[in-house]
Amino acid sequence: MDLGIAGRWALVCAASKGLGRGCAQALADEGVNLVINARSAQPLEETAEQIRARAGVEVRTVPADICTPAGRAAVLAACPQVDILVNNAGGPPPGDFRNFSREDWLSAVDANMITPIELIKAVIDPMIERRYGRVVNITSSSVKAALPALGLSNGARAGLTGFVAGLARQCAPYGVTINNLLPGAFDTDRLRANFKAQASRGDVSEAEAAAARLATIPAGRFGTAEEFGQVCAFLCGEQASYFTAQNFLIDGGAYPGTY
Repeated sequence: MDLGIAGRWALVCAASKGLGRGCAQALADEGVNLVINARSAQPLEETAEQIRARAGVEVRTVPADICTPAGRAAVLAACPQVDILVNNAGGPPPGDFRNFSREDWLSAVDANMITPIELIKAVIDPMIERRYGRVVNITSSSVKAALPALGLSNGARAGLTGFVAGLARQCAPYGVTINNLLPGAFDTDRLRANFKAQASRGDVSEAEAAAARLATIPAGRFGTAEEFGQVCAFLCGEQASYFTAQNFLIDGGAYPGTY
């Protein structure tokens, strides 16, 4: 399927690995030029080289902390125009909310709510003027069904979800869509870090933690970054112009509800 987005420009955050990289690769496979960002320069450039070799698109790298004003300014300056914005940031650490400090909460909200909002604010009016734009926010399945150990993520990402629900409907008449992708358990460094954290508390081994999580997924496996990226690319395509203000849960059937 031709998504009709070849030649456009996408800004993809936290794209050196994991779900962000999956999104960047899928967009590049559709002929989209990229500005990709991550904190560490070497893995970011390695990812860019691999995408260039495979897709033949222009890929610009900006190693920076996207959660800072300077980092956001740098990535925006590198992109000729942002037709597609993929917001993504590493989730805050798991833990008992009784142990979270005010600084922990502010850091989580800044990374997983304020930073995406600031980037949306920077690109939304030019998108409206061009009568085309796609914003995809990578959030979490915890927005749909809260995970007890991820209190910081539950709270911050739910705040972003509420904000998007209002803004997306204001932008819809101008050909601009804003949607959220809610990943469940994907085979990424983040998931493995969660298993390691469980093991560090002495309750189970990492292998046992992984097996217990796997048992909750009807699909019988963890997701891949590649398939996640393909869903992201579809939401950025012409065929997805009637989707907006939606939360797309991708979890292999783990969520037990009907709605």
